[in-house]
Amino acid sequence: MKKYILLRTLRSLLSIFVVTALTYTIIYTMVPRRLIFRQDPNYNKIAKTADSKANYENTIYERLGYIDYYDTKELQEKASSLDKSVTTKPTKENKAIYQKYVDSLGRGWRLHQFKQSKQFYATRDVPVLERVFGFYTHLFEFDNTGWVKDKTNPNLKRYIRIENDPAIGWSVVGSGTKHKYLLYFNSQFPFVHQNFVKMNLGTSYPTYAEQGVLDVITQGQGQTKSSVVNFPTGKKISSVDIYSRTYKSPSQADARDRSYYGNDPYTATKSRYQYPSMVTSSAIAGLIGLVLSYALAIPLGSYMALFKNTIFDSVSTGVLTFLLSLPTIALVYIIRLIGSEIGLPDSFPILGAGDWRSYVLPSVILGLLSTPGLAIWIRRYMIDLQSQDFVRFARAKGLSEQEISNKHILKNAMVSLVSGIPASIVGVITGATLTETIFAYPGMGKMLIDSVRASNNAMVVGLVFIFTALSIFSLLVGDILMTIIDPRIKLTSKGGK
Repeated sequence: MKKYILLRTLRSLLSIFVVTALTYTIIYTMVPRRLIFRQDPNYNKIAKTADSKANYENTIYERLGYIDYYDTKELQEKASSLDKSVTTKPTKENKAIYQKYVDSLGRGWRLHQFKQSKQFYATRDVPVLERVFGFYTHLFEFDNTGWVKDKTNPNLKRYIRIENDPAIGWSVVGSGTKHKYLLYFNSQFPFVHQNFVKMNLGTSYPTYAEQGVLDVITQGQGQTKSSVVNFPTGKKISSVDIYSRTYKSPSQADARDRSYYGNDPYTATKSRYQYPSMVTSSAIAGLIGLVLSYALAIPLGSYMALFKNTIFDSVSTGVLTFLLSLPTIALVYIIRLIGSEIGLPDSFPILGAGDWRSYVLPSVILGLLSTPGLAIWIRRYMIDLQSQDFVRFARAKGLSEQEISNKHILKNAMVSLVSGIPASIVGVITGATLTETIFAYPGMGKMLIDSVRASNNAMVVGLVFIFTALSIFSLLVGDILMTIIDPRIKLTSKGGK
């Protein structure tokens, strides 16, 4: 079993790698990169001249990994190692020096001139394979005492140790690290938190610009929420998330930073918000939908099998077949219309995350999308079990059909039901992209569609990575659950059962 889990995990990681790499390659090679500026509010403000436009575009392209870019000043500093007489003026002599330096770099570097000033700059298109490799080599960040490189603070102490921090109590704290608190405990699930290893899925752009993809989908939403916060200098009313402290150069600290943290340089923080994050919001609707689909499908499919070839079975089969053939978007709008008629909000922002009614319709739709197929499968499987020898033996013992169904057939069917959970999870994820978009539901499904529209490529790749990981590892969880339900099932290293 251990060997099976290890090999299955390795295959899962390989599958995630392949899917994400393909998505990354398709997006960054087939989608025109200029589309990323369509929803950039700073583009028209900053790029007012041909030179500023070219510089801004190249700066953004470099930040997103499309190119390597040396602006005029950087190029002059680099080329001075070859000839110290070089200046930024657009002369023939300087051009010759720059061209010689760029040629020495190789790897596709090219020399350019701005249209107005005629000053020089250099770029290199980064090959897509190199970018995919860079994505995976930077996928995990390991915090350490050498993380901070601040020339203005040469006397910064560097350590990782356990101490009774005045703000949060006993924890593993660092100095010279990116995060102040590397391991800590609080009342928020999962109660034990760490910052030693963090995932880096890239930087969001143009929406949620300058924020990490993972930060965008895990931070709260709505307005900031203030409460009593225990700062190192005392308790104050603030919306600061004290556990999120990261390093900020003392040269950039303001009066508020000093009043909150004294001389401690870990003053950069995130805020706490009123409403759940995108991950939490999607999990709420998805899990409720998953539970609802099984709560409806198991009894319905069981009774259809128990009363097969009756009016109840025929009508139920007809209704479920109709629901299966109904387009998803039609079902969404039908449920949305019915819900609005009975007073439920037909758009999430109407009541917001603070009202339970906002979650009802999205969750019901996600549940109903999986119910028809699951119920029909349960009916068919249980009818097959009715002809098995152990069922005939139970009938011979004088058990009623209800007892046989509940104690024998359903018990054996649970193994296959558990194995179907991964497919249901995938179905919830697929349905969430449409459902969340229509209801303006603040989850990851809506964020994926919005990111595609905004050409936020880093966010698309990040969400595809997360959805793929959830889908693939749910298959492994399904296999393990089957062995728990029925210990007779053995998982072998060859993948058999």
